[in-house]
Amino acid sequence: MKLLLRFKYILSISVITTLLFSCNSEDDIIAPGNENQEPSVLVSLDTFLIRPSGELQTFVEAAISGIDPATIKYDAVILKVVYRTKYKGETINASGLVILPSTEDEVDMLSFQHGTIGSDAEAPSNITLQDQAAIFYSAIAGTGMIAVIPDFIGFGASANIPHPYYVEDLTASATIDNIRAAKEIAELFQLDFNNELYLAGYSQGGYATMATHKWIEEKGLDGFNLIASFPSSGGYDMKGFQEYFFTLETFHQPFYMAYVVNAFKSAYDMSLNFSDVFNDPYASRIPDLFNGQYTGTEINNQLNDTLSVLLKAEAIAGLETDPLYADLKMQLIENSLTDWVPQKRMFMYHGTSDVTVPYQNSIDTYDQLIENGASENIVTFTPLQDATHGTGVIPYIGELASELIILRN
Repeated sequence: MKLLLRFKYILSISVITTLLFSCNSEDDIIAPGNENQEPSVLVSLDTFLIRPSGELQTFVEAAISGIDPATIKYDAVILKVVYRTKYKGETINASGLVILPSTEDEVDMLSFQHGTIGSDAEAPSNITLQDQAAIFYSAIAGTGMIAVIPDFIGFGASANIPHPYYVEDLTASATIDNIRAAKEIAELFQLDFNNELYLAGYSQGGYATMATHKWIEEKGLDGFNLIASFPSSGGYDMKGFQEYFFTLETFHQPFYMAYVVNAFKSAYDMSLNFSDVFNDPYASRIPDLFNGQYTGTEINNQLNDTLSVLLKAEAIAGLETDPLYADLKMQLIENSLTDWVPQKRMFMYHGTSDVTVPYQNSIDTYDQLIENGASENIVTFTPLQDATHGTGVIPYIGELASELIILRN
């Protein structure tokens, strides 16, 4: 009860907090005399809701299998957060959710990265509080963890920027900065955060999880102890995914490839034209389709699932050898997560019947990490038997919940 009163008091002065953090929004903030500390990234706490634990238990029992309602012991305080991150060398504002457990006990942190979205309305900070994903995020906090859910660049506060879909560094750094903002918020609310960090996510969120894990191991993250990550069903081997895609006659998610090309053109200032890869009328449509107004389904409806109709024959035949496609080929390789050796625990999952993000992509990535020198005791792979890309989410949540109970105890 004391902590809830503290939440309400601090949130009642959130306007002051917003002004304090926003006043130097173009520059990092370091307190005088503390030049060795990490610069502040928090800009503002926007809106909030306190969700009672009993309500969460009811929601979870009715809508989300894989989580035991009895593990949800705490009220959840939902915050929409704006924070600083970098995009192509410039400081920008990005956004996401930070959900706090109402407890004076020691807490840890889980950053959960969402799957592929096309419209800004689908971003975590914009979805309705009755959305099943929002309930799941709150349930994480209800178990006694700080839940961090990035929007990713291109959504929420950064909706004016093209989303860097499957761009490794921009995906990881935006996630890292949301995690850092969450720690600042924990300190603001005087939570007893033990610095232990977990990462999880499904589909694109699986890729983002692995990219963030890799980033932390290679660059470090002061003030955090990464315990484990749980990437599921991501296209980690981007080059392998493209090769799979090009062998198909039809593919039910044609917007994936268009999304990647759009992202790479924006993030890397590639000179490659859409008309070099896609046939008309699709090439001319693509720039407007990824403006944040359309869902993946709506974008698919403006493309074509027959690849010989969607893609230039020259692109299919020449991507490996034609100099015109050299930059695209290089970025597919550079953004593949197959060139490192995890040292912290990583639990990989993928549905065996997944043809949207192919099951084999995870198998190939896992095998490559082991070949690179990763220990089979550090990196594990669990098939989600008979699960498709759509049906694999629920068994994944069950696996994640079970492993978290073991590791947190």
